[in-house]
Amino acid sequence: MNRPIASTLWIFVTAALLAAALLPFDPALSQRAQGLPEGVVTFNRHITDFGTFGWMIYGSGLLAITAFIIWRVSANEMISGRGRTGWRLFLYFFLTIGSASALVHLLKAVIGRARPELFAELGAYSLSPMTGNTIFESFPSGHSAAVGAFFGAFALLVPRLRPFFIAGAVLIGVSRVIVGAHYPSDVAAGLLVGLWCALMVAFVFARHNALFRLDDAGWPRPKTALEKRLESRTEH
Repeated sequence: MNRPIASTLWIFVTAALLAAALLPFDPALSQRAQGLPEGVVTFNRHITDFGTFGWMIYGSGLLAITAFIIWRVSANEMISGRGRTGWRLFLYFFLTIGSASALVHLLKAVIGRARPELFAELGAYSLSPMTGNTIFESFPSGHSAAVGAFFGAFALLVPRLRPFFIAGAVLIGVSRVIVGAHYPSDVAAGLLVGLWCALMVAFVFARHNALFRLDDAGWPRPKTALEKRLESRTEH
């Protein structure tokens, strides 16, 4: 196995260790977060649904349709190249978000952790695997996996703005605790699952010389504008 790809398994190890470290504090942190001032809770209710898989996939689909039309009808090399790049961006985001969704929902079903709303009845560590009931699908957080994948993809594509994208993902993740939908360990695991998916799909694209390239150490890096122009001319 390629060494950098093998090294990404440390993301899963980190997720497991971070979740384990947060588990003893989950009840206290969850209760304290839900007890924040009403204005803070209301703000987080407004932003928390940004982390849904559905609208991200639909948005990517709209980008794909636009890019495909430009690509097919344009005779201009520059415009056509941009359409092709837009199509590849759609594929990257779609595959990243889709794989994160599939993985996190599988983990949710297999683990079956009760959500915070059942804390008084079952406690913070109750597991009921394979129930098919979303109230027993707290770990990992699906919203956090979605924003981890979404903002993780942006962080890989635009490294200079990486701190802002990471902050955005963490903000949405924390909102899940404040609104009482998840425990902190659920959020940490979800964010890291999403990030791992963004990185693994970037490796696949880099192998095909699309959007990314592999650097000297074997890690995916976004292609420069010059590289994209040269590629467009070669394809024509």
